[in-house]
Amino acid sequence: MQLSPLTAISPIDGRYNRTTQQLADYFSEYALIKYRLKVEVAYLIALSEKRFFKLDIKTKKALRLLVDNFTESDALQIKQTEAITNHDVKAVEYFLKEKLTALGVTDITEWIHFGLTSQDINNTAIPMLWKDAVEFEYLPQLINLQQHLYLLAQQWKTVPMLARTHGQAASPVMLGKEIMVFVDRLENQIQLFSYIPFTGKFGGATGNFNAHHVAFPQTNWKKFADQFLEDKLGLQRQQYTTQIEQYDTLAAHFDAIKRINNILIDLCRDVWSYISVDYFKQQTKKGEIGSSAMPHKVNPIDFENAEGNLGMANAILEHLSAKLPISRLQRDLTDSTVLRNIGVPMAHIAISFKSIEKGLGKLILNEPKLKADLDNNWAVVAEAIQTILRRENYPKPYEALKDLTRGKNAIDKATIHAFIQTLHIPAKIKKELKSITPHNYTGVK
Repeated sequence: MQLSPLTAISPIDGRYNRTTQQLADYFSEYALIKYRLKVEVAYLIALSEKRFFKLDIKTKKALRLLVDNFTESDALQIKQTEAITNHDVKAVEYFLKEKLTALGVTDITEWIHFGLTSQDINNTAIPMLWKDAVEFEYLPQLINLQQHLYLLAQQWKTVPMLARTHGQAASPVMLGKEIMVFVDRLENQIQLFSYIPFTGKFGGATGNFNAHHVAFPQTNWKKFADQFLEDKLGLQRQQYTTQIEQYDTLAAHFDAIKRINNILIDLCRDVWSYISVDYFKQQTKKGEIGSSAMPHKVNPIDFENAEGNLGMANAILEHLSAKLPISRLQRDLTDSTVLRNIGVPMAHIAISFKSIEKGLGKLILNEPKLKADLDNNWAVVAEAIQTILRRENYPKPYEALKDLTRGKNAIDKATIHAFIQTLHIPAKIKKELKSITPHNYTGVK
């Protein structure tokens, strides 16, 4: 069968193709080939600027256009060469040589890939595509989601809600503050994420510039490579490597994203729970079906979908971050196989972001239900009463409130006020205690 959204094995390229297809610009085979070509061209131009050979302005422009205008047909040509060479990076080198020859520039073709090993290309191309995907796709989507949550927090900042600790009724909170918890957690993790650099490896077959140094021993190749990666590729160069990069900073990115995913899973479960107790209704769409058997149902499927996809992402990110920093001696090939999958968790995350946004957009606050839950849980003001009694040096206030409220089913306003009336305290303090309700006992605003 021809590959299509209906015949794809993975739902990433099938069911969710519309949501994930933009990631092909970074994580597809085509994209990887293009980024490899970008590194090879940038390196060739950098060598010419170091005056190892001459490269005229016209040729430089043509080379840059070769990258900018790179097509799927170009990628297919490289794949056809790879079928012969059985080497993906070498196929890119041959492609570039052919293009230079077609331009009439034949005297510098052996400077292409000069002194390099394949991993000098892969371990710069992959960090570059990863950096672009993070900066142009992942972070903007995450920040947009965080902003959506912030706006909801502002909208609901004056809405009191019964809290539940250990699943039991607890001191009331403001719904907006509870949403701000997630806004703040995301902000902290975004800040931590921003401190992790994007790094690459560039140092020859085993990281020592052996070939470069033996050909041009007077050249400071470390300085050249540092400047090349930073100025031309936007990466920091790892100073001590084997044939492959260390992968520690990439693993740090994966671990940071896992933490962010865990925050979002926590969000999904909380909102799901609020929906389940009827604090939120969900907007319906004409023609949609919630349950194939129960016509009344509107299931919180968006948050369930997001939770599932975030879990899939975390499972893959866990393997990536655990495996990549480990390699036998100066290198084995396991990193190559694994690295080809870094787009998979990003696709699951993109699906989850869209689902969360969709789910949040459906929420309709059911204030009568929130109010009813507070009205039915007057026992939560016991903490407030016993704290004020402590302030007044009243004997054993905690024990008195515990005997009144713990394990009792019918604690209402009348019960609380009757208890207050029995206390041997000034009338002013009784009035203060009676002014406390589940609706206003919400702490600092």
